[in-house]
Amino acid sequence: MDYDFQNKKIGIAFTGSFCTYAKIFEALKDLAETGASLYPIFSEHASSIDTRFGNSHDFLEQARALTGNEPILTIPGAEPIGPKAMLDILVIAPCTGNTLSKLANGISDTPVLMAAKSHLRNNKPLVISLSTNDALGMNLKNIGILLNTKNIYFVPFGQDNYKAKPNSMVAHVNLLPETISLALSGSQIQPVIVSHLETTKIS
Repeated sequence: MDYDFQNKKIGIAFTGSFCTYAKIFEALKDLAETGASLYPIFSEHASSIDTRFGNSHDFLEQARALTGNEPILTIPGAEPIGPKAMLDILVIAPCTGNTLSKLANGISDTPVLMAAKSHLRNNKPLVISLSTNDALGMNLKNIGILLNTKNIYFVPFGQDNYKAKPNSMVAHVNLLPETISLALSGSQIQPVIVSHLETTKIS
């Protein structure tokens, strides 16, 4: 399905699940082709840590090249998002368990969390693209809280390695455009919990 997000301002907020970045940047390319204006936001860790999945400088350059906008890297830089009504929708992709738990408990001590807090004050949608090793552990209660929080929506997610990491769950990033489209109209894409074999059945 083709999506037309012409004139829509979409924030893409990166947190530190670096192993998912390749898929997130592919999704970013797809979103850029919908006509949306994209605004990247990075947590301090996402913008400064180099890992075996790539270095922070290259990730920032990719974000600049794909979006045409300078990434927001600080809490003061993220705070005006709400007062200036800068976005139609904000996506946290990937959203780590750390960010998820802080969001569920009203903590805003990173640029991404400040962006979320500032954006939500305008009653506009926030989409979470989950990536955490403890989704079925300590963070399960936080997922439950956010699933029942006004204006928060989830990209469908499932267990990525139930044998080696039974508590781990990640979002199916290929469903991000459909999730955004429905969230903009106030609806949660269903089903929310989806196995890898079932992802082609949605739509």
